[in-house]
Amino acid sequence: MFQVFVDSAANIPATIVKEYGIHVISFVNMVNGEPLVCFNPDLTEEQEREEGRKYYDAIRQGAEVKTSLISTGTFEDEFRPVLEAGEDIIYFSLSHGISGNYNAARIAVEELAEEFPERKIRLVDSLNASLAQGILGIYAVEMREKGEDIDTIADRLQEYAHKMNGLFTVEDLKYLSRTGRLSNAKAFVGNILGIKPILKGSKEGVIVAFQKVRTRKRSLATIIDLVVKNIENPEDQIIGIAHADCYEESLYVMEQIQEKVKVRRFINTSYDYCTGSHVGPGTIALFFMAKDRELDQ
Repeated sequence: MFQVFVDSAANIPATIVKEYGIHVISFVNMVNGEPLVCFNPDLTEEQEREEGRKYYDAIRQGAEVKTSLISTGTFEDEFRPVLEAGEDIIYFSLSHGISGNYNAARIAVEELAEEFPERKIRLVDSLNASLAQGILGIYAVEMREKGEDIDTIADRLQEYAHKMNGLFTVEDLKYLSRTGRLSNAKAFVGNILGIKPILKGSKEGVIVAFQKVRTRKRSLATIIDLVVKNIENPEDQIIGIAHADCYEESLYVMEQIQEKVKVRRFINTSYDYCTGSHVGPGTIALFFMAKDRELDQ
């Protein structure tokens, strides 16, 4: 038997975490000098949206947000009780190209391997963030329930990671400039011209610009079209949408996709605080599997 772990950047709603019995290790942000734990296991989906609204409103009002890694010690503390109980672990990490979190977990695993040589801990680099990471964790539970072993699941889902796409569009370019993904000058000019870039996770696990369009309406139409054109076997897939306090628009995007393709399940959630602070309020992201990450435009 093994347990499935993710970090809170995986963005799985608390109700679904409970449904699947997934373990979440939370990031902690500092907001105006006060700690904010990024995952609360007791919230309903409505409460998560309300807390998300408060968080992104604070960002709009100029709150200082600082993010940090989950420490190696925290990983050890979270993993150890499961290993002591005689169970193995599979952990789906935020991309190594976005965060040092994967490396912190790797060091913890190396140390725990000496303490528990009879146990397995498999790390899967999602090469992405948010629900592109979280959906892999859900699939792991489903595969475990079908009787598949930890190594088969970890190996297969690492392959899936190369096919799991994350597409997103932002409302205000200044948040990308704050994290160095865009120069201040380009952000200023882009906002003046109404540029709404489409960004995605690359095959190397970093965030890259994919397309540039003008107007919010066109950016939403573009990501809808990219999903519809590229998704494979949608009736077998869980796909996801994460929004940074733009719930009504997220519902519109969901409806448009569901009119064109039939999917097994659609998860809609407020964008997690850790990665959401880097893309800013108004962001909408979509997560789905295609043949690879070289999307047909």
